[in-house]
Amino acid sequence: MKFTSLLTNLILENSRFQVLYDKMVKPAKGQEGDARKPKGLMDFETLKQIIFADPTTKAPQGMTPETASVEDMEKVKVGKYSQWLLKNFVMPTFNDERTNIEKGTAEYKRAMDEYQRLFIEDLFKVTEDLKKYERFKNQFPQDKRDINKLTVDDVFELTKDLSLEKTKATKSEKEKAKTTYEHPGAEIMFRGPNWTLVKIEDQGTLGSDAASFYGGYYLYNEGESRWCTSPHNSNYFRTYIKDGPLYVVLPNDDGGSVGQKTGLPQERYQFHFPSGQFMDREDRQINLVEYLNGKMSELKEYFKPEFAKGLVSKGGDKVEINYPDSSAGKFIALYGFEDLFETLPETIEKLLITNKSKEQIALDVPESLGRFTNLDGLLLNNIIRSLPESISNLQKLKFLSLNNNKNLESLPEGMADLPKLAFVNLVGSNPNVQIPDRLKEKMSEEMPGFWHVD
Repeated sequence: MKFTSLLTNLILENSRFQVLYDKMVKPAKGQEGDARKPKGLMDFETLKQIIFADPTTKAPQGMTPETASVEDMEKVKVGKYSQWLLKNFVMPTFNDERTNIEKGTAEYKRAMDEYQRLFIEDLFKVTEDLKKYERFKNQFPQDKRDINKLTVDDVFELTKDLSLEKTKATKSEKEKAKTTYEHPGAEIMFRGPNWTLVKIEDQGTLGSDAASFYGGYYLYNEGESRWCTSPHNSNYFRTYIKDGPLYVVLPNDDGGSVGQKTGLPQERYQFHFPSGQFMDREDRQINLVEYLNGKMSELKEYFKPEFAKGLVSKGGDKVEINYPDSSAGKFIALYGFEDLFETLPETIEKLLITNKSKEQIALDVPESLGRFTNLDGLLLNNIIRSLPESISNLQKLKFLSLNNNKNLESLPEGMADLPKLAFVNLVGSNPNVQIPDRLKEKMSEEMPGFWHVD
């Protein structure tokens, strides 16, 4: 049965847990052992998370969702929104560039995997939106009262200005925050004519408290943010902060619109470079290149070295860039190829750059490549037209991959002097690329375009 038919049936069937379990987790009857058939659309733990994200789901007193077994879940009364949540998890309606990705491709699978990861991460937000939807749905237009005709974003738009409860910060707290933007656990890194930049790096209680403050404790309806790092003692704060700092960008002129709890401007942004997430107050991804080339241009130079730090792997030895995706790809769009090479730390051991776009890019690798004397692996895929002579400085280089570079005309003479070079990959590149005679004498072709260096 196709996924679309499966989900249509789910909406029509009653919401007993066993029905959902059989449809979503267990393979259909007769499919066991057939590798060509789907083994289920999700695992049991994911199904359980989604069911308990429905605020109308009822569990027996004393049941702990985290430890509930399949047998325990049969005693749960699955809520009215669980099927809708499952539909949005399995069959998302993309509202961004992913709409144009061809289904069935590896790129589409990556987009789906990332969508579903973030869907689970943001489930607590959808729970809050559904609570408000359930309470106020009779006030909505008639065509907005059928949840199955709405997306997750639709529900947020309908409920974002509604509140289940109201709290207000003290006047003194508002005034202090408006004038200083300072909070324990964070540091003011930049104050410009129009913007102030706050950095949260502390991974302990102080940092968590700061993230909650700048996010406004998830009180979106009171002019604060929807960031998953903003609830008190947020697990998501701990998840993100271990990979790198959080940055909060605040306008110096709040325009009179401030959060009721913190007194911070309603307009605010949170950036996390390692995960490539650059979010507005509503926790929606902004076009960072557009912002830093436009309204936030005064922050552009500050972020250059910070951007570069975020490009390096946790171990500090690897940089992997997929252009134009990822924060690293955005760096190239903002600062250019040469600035990238000048900004990266000299200690990196692997540099992998791939052009995954449809743009015909043919860049000249700058002489600053020679700075990376610890490199043992270099991949430049579908993005260059020439290499500098300074590549001869890379005395530890073992593997050089220059695949799919149609405009590459020649390799530098100095490559023949690289003592540890073992493999050269030119698969998919210009078949007439000129290889220095001294290097050619050392190479044997293992397969068309792939050379072993003796």
